[in-house]
This record gives sequence, C-alpha cells and structure tokens, in this order.
Amino acid sequence: MSAPTSPPVFAPVPDAAPVSADDRPAISVRDLRKAYGGRAAVDGLSFEVARGELFALLGPNGAGKTTTVEILEGYRRADSGAVRVLGLDPGREAGAVRARLGLMLQAGGVYPQARPREILRLFARFYAEPADPDALLERVGLADAATTRYKVLSGGQRQRLGLALAIVGRPELVVLDEPTAGMDPHAKAATRQLIAELRDRGVTVLLTTHELADVERLADRIAVIDRGRLAAIGTTAELLGGATRRLRFRLDRPLEAVDLADLAAALGQGTEASLHEDGAGGRYRLDGPLPDPALLGRLAAWCAGRGLLIEDLRTAGGTLEERFLELTADTGEAGR
Repeated sequence: MSAPTSPPVFAPVPDAAPVSADDRPAISVRDLRKAYGGRAAVDGLSFEVARGELFALLGPNGAGKTTTVEILEGYRRADSGAVRVLGLDPGREAGAVRARLGLMLQAGGVYPQARPREILRLFARFYAEPADPDALLERVGLADAATTRYKVLSGGQRQRLGLALAIVGRPELVVLDEPTAGMDPHAKAATRQLIAELRDRGVTVLLTTHELADVERLADRIAVIDRGRLAAIGTTAELLGGATRRLRFRLDRPLEAVDLADLAAALGQGTEASLHEDGAGGRYRLDGPLPDPALLGRLAAWCAGRGLLIEDLRTAGGTLEERFLELTADTGEAGR
C-alpha cells in the first residue's frame, strides 16, 4: 500500500476579477514628465502594458520608477503627458482606478499590533467581491502566523502579507514592488509561482524589483528606465540580443601588464574584441563578437607557448544583469 501523499502547502490562487473585454492596454504612458525643484525625475517616458501581461519595470535607484508608479496609482500628478490605467485617467479618476488595482508596497504601512487575519479581513471589506481571507492566508503561507502581531513577523512574512493584501480585492491589475525581498528560497519560489498564476488567470502584473532572477523567470516583457527615460524595452531575449558577447577564462597565474597587452593583440586579430581583467586570480574577459573556433585556437596557442594552463573557459552572451548595467552605466541619482 502506497503512503498517502501530503497535501499541497499552498491552496490555489484566488480567482481574479472578470477580465474586461476592453482591448485597450492595461497601462498606457505617453511622453510622461515629472520634475521636482526643476530636476526631471521622469523625462518623456513612454510605454504600454497589454492586458494579462507580466511587465517588469527596471531601473537603478533614482531612475524615476517610484514616481512613475505613483502617477499610475493616482497618488501623484504628472507635469505633462498622457497616462491611462485600465482605460482611466488615474489623476482624475483615482477612486475608480484603485477599486480595480492591487498594490504591494515594499515597506509595511500596517499597524504594528495588527494580526494578519484581522488586517486581511479588514481590507477584504473594502471590496464588493473579495477573496476569502483565510484561504488567502493559507495560499501565501501565513496560516500558522494568522494571529501573530505584525511587529513580530519576519521580513519575509511581512512581504507575504503585503502580497495577500494586494490581491484580496481580486484586482484586474497588480503592482508589485520587490515582492520577494527578505524571503528565503522556498518562499521566493512559492511567491513566484503565485505571481505566475495571477498572470495565467488574466491579471495584469506590473513588477518593479532589483531581483533580476525574478524578472528572468516571470516577465513577458521588460522596460529599463534610466534617468527618467526609456533605455530599452522588449523580452529578455530581445534585450540580450543587443548585449555584449563575452568569453571568460581563468589562467593558472595572473599575467603581467606586458603579457596582457600581447594577449589582447593576439586575440583581437580581425575582430573588435577587447580584453579586460575580470577579477583577481588570473580571471579575464573578452568582450566583443561571439567567440569562434579561430579565436579559441589563438587563445589556446598563446597560452601553450607560455606554459599557461587554462583552468576555466566559458563562452556566452551577456546576462540580464550585465545588460542592465550596460544600459544604466554612469547613472546619477537624479530621479526618484
């Protein structure tokens, strides 16, 4: 007789609100501008998010992400430009937008003495057809902490409660700010699964995060903003298509400056490649066209002629993190 199977840790994600038949974008931003004290935080930003899309909005600190999201939520007014959220103007129709919007903030906003069950039940009363609070607590892994005061919850538990509060109203659009921050690997994996299920059920998800692993696993498309402007937009594959190609290798001993220059000359024959140190301990990186057999042969021959052992060799396109750094190089904290 086979052993009984354990019940799933998480119940199914609550149903979303019925998806609107409106074929307009869930979010439309056109030439958005906002300045503080004469300094531009958002400077001519334009993008669209389709209904049912999981869209990541990335940028370094000060790039203008917070200001953009606050304008979309109706908490801040734009200086100029056109913004529509679910077909509505969040500046003039903020109440109607918020009734259909779920918002997960990175920082609390919950009374320290409140308990997850009571605060979630309170939030559920704000909506006409909310999800069941107890089922939702189980779904986000907080059933055992339902009566624990908020002030003693761990950082990861607070994040999971924030996610539950964002979706208790069964929104059409969810804005998630750093949804997996402070979570252990198991909680991160479960949260990513929940977010993916929301998208699969037709909920539009706007994700802002510095966790690029979440973006690579989840996002349908990505927008990178830098100093208030759009630096790039597309799928992960499209963004990486413009990334610098790299050959990384590690030698059994570091090179002297003269030898490094000689190797750079040998490897650069007929290419636009450039050689750089890539950390300590004999690690180097060749940026440029995707390595071909001739280039690898020149590297091996050069090392063999000098009695050097190649201990590690990797060829690949750029990662999303590397591409992000390329797109946002030399960024000053000009925005919010």
